[in-house]
Amino acid sequence: MWQLYHFPLCPFSRKVQLALSEKKVPFALRLAYPWEDDEDFHRRNPAGKTPVLYQEERRLTLADSQAICEYFEETESKSPLLPGSAQARAEIRRLVALFDDALYNGVTAPLLHEKMKKRLFLRQSPDSRVLRQATRVLHDHLDYIDFLVDHNRWLGGAQLSLADFAAAAQLSVIDYLDCLEWSDHSSARNWYRVMKSRPSFAPLLTQKMEGLPPPRHYADVNA
Repeated sequence: MWQLYHFPLCPFSRKVQLALSEKKVPFALRLAYPWEDDEDFHRRNPAGKTPVLYQEERRLTLADSQAICEYFEETESKSPLLPGSAQARAEIRRLVALFDDALYNGVTAPLLHEKMKKRLFLRQSPDSRVLRQATRVLHDHLDYIDFLVDHNRWLGGAQLSLADFAAAAQLSVIDYLDCLEWSDHSSARNWYRVMKSRPSFAPLLTQKMEGLPPPRHYADVNA
């Protein structure tokens, strides 16, 4: 069975979990904190980043969330997450890169630093200026998700795709940190409720970061 090295609030590990679950690929979770001196984990991925996927039987290691998702897109025919024409797949990949890069770097990463790392490891209070800036950038992304949903059935077009799971993985971490503000974003909120209600999403709603409980609404699929 595949072993997925992750930590609960890694959005890229969440993206991989969603993709594997949609494709019905069995896997087990293995906790790995990139900031700790875990020799086994760092041997699997010298870059020291989650997610890492390992299969003992084949001595096969995969690293990087997009590389992992593309691997299973090529090897598992069930539930394609890059569907459609070459042009359609290019658009899905563009959106995945947008959410993996811009949404993560502009919103998820600073929120993780301020609300997780400072609380659990640095014993410091979050910087309100950083939180306000991340919130402003978040609204820009939610505006764009509103636009996509208003013009397509799903973010990447007429079919559910990896773009939806990449965005939902980032938003799920932001929601866990109690920073997801839906004001004036009804289209994005309705889309996220649909994503949150999928069976593949359910395990994410039970995963908790030790020492940092989620808000009460987090596991409510109607919130």
